[in-house]
Amino acid sequence: MELLEILQQPWAFRALLASMMVGLMCGVLGCFIVLRNMAMIGDALSHAILPGVVVAFMLVGYSTLGFFIGSVIAGLITAFIITWIQTNVKTKNDAAIGIVFTFMFSIGVMGISGISRTGVHLDLKDFLFGTTLGVSDEDLYLAAGITVYVLVSIIVFYRYLFVTTFQPVIAETMGISVKLIHYFLMLMLSFVVVASLRTVGVILVVAMLITPASTALLLSDRLNRVLVIAGIVGVLSAIVGLLGAIIFNTTPGPAMAVVATFFYGLAALFAPKKGLIFKYFQKRKLQRKIQLEDILKWGVRMKDKGKLTLDGLQNQLGFSKSQMTKNLNLLKADGLLTYTSDTINFTEKGKGEAMRLVRAHRLWETYLVNEIGLNAEQIHEDAEKQEHLLTQEMLDEVDAALGFPEEDPHGSPIPVRKGMPSFSLNNLQIDQFAKIAAQQASDAIEAKLWELGLVPNASFKVDSRHNGTISILVDDKLVNIPVVLAKRVNVGEVIS
Repeated sequence: MELLEILQQPWAFRALLASMMVGLMCGVLGCFIVLRNMAMIGDALSHAILPGVVVAFMLVGYSTLGFFIGSVIAGLITAFIITWIQTNVKTKNDAAIGIVFTFMFSIGVMGISGISRTGVHLDLKDFLFGTTLGVSDEDLYLAAGITVYVLVSIIVFYRYLFVTTFQPVIAETMGISVKLIHYFLMLMLSFVVVASLRTVGVILVVAMLITPASTALLLSDRLNRVLVIAGIVGVLSAIVGLLGAIIFNTTPGPAMAVVATFFYGLAALFAPKKGLIFKYFQKRKLQRKIQLEDILKWGVRMKDKGKLTLDGLQNQLGFSKSQMTKNLNLLKADGLLTYTSDTINFTEKGKGEAMRLVRAHRLWETYLVNEIGLNAEQIHEDAEKQEHLLTQEMLDEVDAALGFPEEDPHGSPIPVRKGMPSFSLNNLQIDQFAKIAAQQASDAIEAKLWELGLVPNASFKVDSRHNGTISILVDDKLVNIPVVLAKRVNVGEVIS
């Protein structure tokens, strides 16, 4: 009840409303700051506006509008100097930021110190950490105006901000000035920093810019959703932080930063795709998948050699008895094998999955030798890992890129993809007519046919065979097809 009574006070309502607006605009604008790797610039601007505050105080006294104008001018000067140094001087980007903002901040501190010696009170702490509970109506109007300006600007210029953030080179080719958008973003950032002076101060505004945005980026990969989530997290951080500060009688600005960090911690743990807990279970799932696939691969291999026993397979893989039993039960439930206390029998489905793993292993070994340049002794261990990660589509692309090899670097045959045609172009005789089937075994094969100018349902005649190549006539045009590809091309109607 005491909290409700406090919130009914005009000063508390102003503080809550101002904090919510700061959380909203900082969260939304912060997404572009984080995505552009400009977090340090946000920190720099938040410190560098201090000289503008000092000069404004010296000229017009304690005026919210004066502080706003002075701070924005100081922020734009800082942004221009940083960008100029990064562009024209051989100084690293982060070093340029550190040089400029410490220079500007130091001037501001010296200015406040000089003013204080004249007997005029201008408390540096209020600007560093904010005075949320002292928000005036004028501060509120300023925050409201800047919030509306920032949100409307982001909505209107969303496409420009999007393309210059993710594809600046393409933006330039489209006639969009990346530098102009950069300075426009700096202008909005200066506005936001000034609007946040009273609530969280120049130091903690960086937390409100970066933390809600970083939280949102853990929860989504779509920018429009990230902006909404960041705005919500910023508002909640401001509300909960202010209420916590009132309850525990502490400073509101730091409390808001702590709450924002708490939300980030929750997202870091529980985010659906990027959270640590999700990654932990994904890792456990991958480990289980690898164990099951290793049982299939080694089991079929040992079965073909007549050496498969339950104990032998268990020793080969280094599994405990309980681990082995659990994995066998999972494979049995999936219809991949059957087993008793001393025998294991693989179903056709299980054998097919084992051959897919062997194909993945040998194709990847071939890729490492032919494309990367490794020798045969260096490739086995990497192929053991990658065979569990390569999807069927990836394997098809690797197979096509390598020219459909039939043997790996060790001379072992590479199994063909399951689903290859029982009657292929290679089965046709010279002078026989046929059509390219509408459906092929993989997209990679279709792509190879397109490269050769062979479209689905195209009629052709087998002209000749020589040097591992089949020549066919398509509309009086001779097309040479490697036999390794012809074996994989599905033929539709055979014309007598």
